[in-house]
Amino acid sequence: MKFLKPQLVWPLISGLLFAALLLQAFPSLTGQPAANQALAEIHASEPLLVARQEGPVSYASAVRMAAPAVVNIYTTKLVAQQTNPFMNDPFFRHFFGQESQPSQKRMQSSLGSGVLVSSEGYILTNHHVVNNADEIRVALRDGRETFAQIIGSDPESDLAVLKIELDNLPMISLASSDTLEVGDVVLAIGNPFGVGQTVTQGIISALGRNSLGINTYEDFIQTDAAINPGNSGGALVNPYGQLLGINTAIFTRSGGSQGIGFAIPSNLAKQIMLDLINEGFVVRGWMGIEVQELTPALAQSLQLDDAQGILVAGLLRGGPADKAGLKPGDVITQINNRKVEGARAAINYIAGLRPNTQVMFNISRKGREQALTATIGQRPTSPQR
Repeated sequence: MKFLKPQLVWPLISGLLFAALLLQAFPSLTGQPAANQALAEIHASEPLLVARQEGPVSYASAVRMAAPAVVNIYTTKLVAQQTNPFMNDPFFRHFFGQESQPSQKRMQSSLGSGVLVSSEGYILTNHHVVNNADEIRVALRDGRETFAQIIGSDPESDLAVLKIELDNLPMISLASSDTLEVGDVVLAIGNPFGVGQTVTQGIISALGRNSLGINTYEDFIQTDAAINPGNSGGALVNPYGQLLGINTAIFTRSGGSQGIGFAIPSNLAKQIMLDLINEGFVVRGWMGIEVQELTPALAQSLQLDDAQGILVAGLLRGGPADKAGLKPGDVITQINNRKVEGARAAINYIAGLRPNTQVMFNISRKGREQALTATIGQRPTSPQR
């Protein structure tokens, strides 16, 4: 067997040791990431995970701030009831006559919630909670009870303002609903099923929900915080105890919460409340215009490049839109440099403008683009239902 000469062995050993040290210092030379490098990348990501999870582990302070201003509302009304059960059948009423049959009055009660928004005793709630009520009783969290009077009610937005006369009333502070984002944490406070004041927690699931067929004017916050019968008129608050909306409706197949609830945004509720207090009715912008959605088929028939905008289907002669020069067949693409997302959204936007303000319409007429300026009128008030 041949052996390497001593003078060759030591340089070889030195070379191997140098190579090992080099690979340890620069693991990328092997084509595989080193374990310690991978661990460094994992550790570097941890602060980001912590930052996304930051937030209170308890919402008790928010509840302490908001809950005293959330009230339970009990309403009663007198309804007529036939003493003869056969008189509920239209066939019998036709032959025997309804007037000749005796009837009796009975009290019908219902429940809901409300929110004290002023130390003077003004309460925001839903129109459907107090509609046609003969008597409205309000119970505070501190145990006090009193009767309330209706200051004003707006069925088209399903909001009402009540007033109570008590001293040292709690009140909730309002946050701007314009700052909301999908995913924000919210709390719903109300009186579900009459069990007493209850708090549920969830997130904002969507913003600007409309075309639901609930109200005439819809711009709902959607949330998965549990909202049940009796929660109507209650508060939707942020983790700081500030009011974000008035809980109004739920989508349900069972009668209970299924994770789809709707609340009226605080900014809209505030404006409607001020109108009801100061004017007795809600002041809304109006153009005297009838519009419809612009479908792809309709856009093609009008020789339009796309289906973005709404079609003017009709005008009230002498109305604001007519005076501004709008014509049936025009396609409105922008209002005040805002893209028109749909007919319902456009009507809601116009309704939110104050009368006598100027508004600019970008339209397409027979393939030609032009701009028109109109003066917003005041929408005629409709009778309350």
